[in-house]
Amino acid sequence: MDNKSLLGKYMMVYDHHTHTTYSHGKGSILDNARVAHEKGLKSIAITDHGPGNFLYGMKMKLIPQMREDIRAAKAQYPDVKIFLGVEANTILKVPYLDVKPADWDKLDIVLAGFHFAVRGAGMLPNRIGLKSQSLLVQNTDMILNALYYSEDCGNHIDILTHPGDKGPFDIDNIARACEDTGTFMEINAKHPHLSVEEIRIAAKYDVKFVISSDAHVPENVGLYEPQLLRALDAGLDPERIVNIRAR
Repeated sequence: MDNKSLLGKYMMVYDHHTHTTYSHGKGSILDNARVAHEKGLKSIAITDHGPGNFLYGMKMKLIPQMREDIRAAKAQYPDVKIFLGVEANTILKVPYLDVKPADWDKLDIVLAGFHFAVRGAGMLPNRIGLKSQSLLVQNTDMILNALYYSEDCGNHIDILTHPGDKGPFDIDNIARACEDTGTFMEINAKHPHLSVEEIRIAAKYDVKFVISSDAHVPENVGLYEPQLLRALDAGLDPERIVNIRAR
């Protein structure tokens, strides 16, 4: 039996990486909740892009309105838990994320990852495709600093999003840090990371994995087959994926 034929044996329990019009998603919080309800998910997280993204970062002052939207969506779809979070952007200097430590209490869940269009993130050399050892070290240190500094501040990055995407990164060292901090490593549907080879490297450590749709349109909420297939092709035991269960 090939891995593709195994996909139907599993289902996604929750999807904690989705976007809305509060950043550059195409649907509302209610739209995402509706699709989650239709697909039988137990919970979703609304994790719009962090405020440091100068093209489409979420505005922290709108968090009260987002909370109101979540309350309204819960009223229509009470079977779906809806968490308010952010996909924070990693940056090169303290506090290493574009979400200030003082703002973490406003959120239920914090994701973090490297993105373009973020000041102070070393975007340009990555954007033009440099592959130097010095850039790999800089990128990797940025991720490690974000993970450890957040813990030192009494906070916790729940999910490291699409590690290895948009530049050179040392997945071995990043996986070790995720083991140390108890951070889930994401296998992303929208981006090709973690890749099959990166999953194999990360799996050497005592880390847990999460599969995410990274949905930017509502109909993609709950999408899990492409990244689950990647995990199976890497030989990863599905029991190490926290939001997948056998049917």
